[in-house]
Amino acid sequence: MPTLSENLVELEQKFWRALVDQDTETATELLCEPALMVSSHGAMKFDRATYRRMALQGPTVVTGFELLDMDVTFPSNGTAIVTYRVKQSIRPRTDATVQVQEMNDSSIWVQRGDRWQCAMHTETPVQTPTKH
Repeated sequence: MPTLSENLVELEQKFWRALVDQDTETATELLCEPALMVSSHGAMKFDRATYRRMALQGPTVVTGFELLDMDVTFPSNGTAIVTYRVKQSIRPRTDATVQVQEMNDSSIWVQRGDRWQCAMHTETPVQTPTKH
């Protein structure tokens, strides 16, 4: 039987698969309402309808991913923080040019009844070391 940490890793992977498959219903069901995101685009709070609109009409789509160095921490009962590095392939919605990005990500999952939902996600580009 999988551990709770393994279940949360699987939920994170399920969300990423939903992004690649453009399966907005699965992704939306995994989100709290409202949910938060912090990225290079700033901080935002959104409801499920707004997320669905962003997923269907946003300027970029995710075409692939690899989650690495995953770790799960439980700061309290019913709260989990999943941290990892991701290699994500993205492309403009109107173009076939794929770009690979490497990010450091974290997601905060909260337990609501018998379900876990993502309340907040952050992503920060991995910095390449500068040569001196």
